[in-house]
Amino acid sequence: MQDFLQQTLSGEAPRIQRGDTPFLRWQWLDHGILQLEPKSEPQQALVLSAGIHGNETAPVEMMNAQVGALLRGEKPLRQRVLAILGNPAALRAGKRYLRHDVNRLFGGRWQQIDDCDEARRALRLEQAVETFWLQSCRKDQPRWHLDLHTAIRGSWHTRFGVLPLNAQPWPEDFIDWLTAAGLEALVFHTAPGGTFTHFSCAHFSAASCTLELGKALPFGANDLTQFAAAQQALAALLSGEPLPQAQSAPRRYRVAQQITRLSEQFRLHMDAETRNFTAFPQGALLAEDGETRYVVQQAREYVLFPNPAVAPGLRAGLMLVREDAQTDVPPQ
Repeated sequence: MQDFLQQTLSGEAPRIQRGDTPFLRWQWLDHGILQLEPKSEPQQALVLSAGIHGNETAPVEMMNAQVGALLRGEKPLRQRVLAILGNPAALRAGKRYLRHDVNRLFGGRWQQIDDCDEARRALRLEQAVETFWLQSCRKDQPRWHLDLHTAIRGSWHTRFGVLPLNAQPWPEDFIDWLTAAGLEALVFHTAPGGTFTHFSCAHFSAASCTLELGKALPFGANDLTQFAAAQQALAALLSGEPLPQAQSAPRRYRVAQQITRLSEQFRLHMDAETRNFTAFPQGALLAEDGETRYVVQQAREYVLFPNPAVAPGLRAGLMLVREDAQTDVPPQ
């Protein structure tokens, strides 16, 4: 098939919808959904997604380059792969989303909004993932889901990962991969959510992570050299080769509290330039919404994803605490 990204942006089904290379068989399943099966025995099953938010283009370009090399037969494949460009309509428009944030609709939450393209897309992605993992997949075969994003704001950690609530210990080789991918920080959720990675983890026991790689920029404006380690680690994962040497272990954070916009009265007491992982001291007023006040409760908390423009009922920010050091030092 032609370039996976360009095919998806065209909105047209490819003329040829399946084929093979010396290393793999591929099948186009739907717009932005491509399945790759190695001709050798697969080591694991991997869902690789990007473009859930249509303005987050760096991971889309990075993933497309990897898929393109596989489709051209330039590299071997050792994993079963479901490659997903999550929100084609938003990608074409260059917008985060058109009506609803798809990454808040998983786990059946799409049923709570009006019937629209984004609700139907969340359902389609849930179905594709379920079919992929349950289809001829050995029970002992590891399941991983890497969902590639960029952050809206700048960040004191340029590359970081957000892991969903998980009742089970995280596999060591999964954490090792995230470390080799050059992530500077890992954030561990303490409550369920409507994200794609939480859906994979909660419903299919997949080791899953939302990777935040840089800041949202238009197609062609990304400096992909910032993510060289992630690209190398992803290439090694796909081909079953040894991982690149990690430079350092990522810092670890745990979600301490969530800031939720409850109404139109919501006010976030942070300016537009406040970076992710900015530290706030105990007692600092973070936001107000009518009678509700959000205040720093721990000795020091770090903000993540502050966004006062979300719809009422949605998350307007997370506050984190450090887990990996006795001396809590701001990352900046």
